[in-house]
Amino acid sequence: MRQSLRDKIIAVCDKKIEQKGDNVGVSFYAFFANKNDDPELLMEAATWWISTHKLDHFEKAYKIKTMVLDGK
Repeated sequence: MRQSLRDKIIAVCDKKIEQKGDNVGVSFYAFFANKNDDPELLMEAATWWISTHKLDHFEKAYKIKTMVLDGK
């Protein structure tokens, strides 16, 4: 996964956790605007989320952040 996507995921997870607490869930759509302006990046996130790690649609933000920080 490219570094810019890793940075974005961490920033979004941090913001969600700050706003709603440690138990907040996210989907990979949380890292993108409603307008699909970067389909390649969206597919990269979807592949990482669905194909590579077999994650559920919603996962805890802290779990996703930890996975990204651990280089998974």
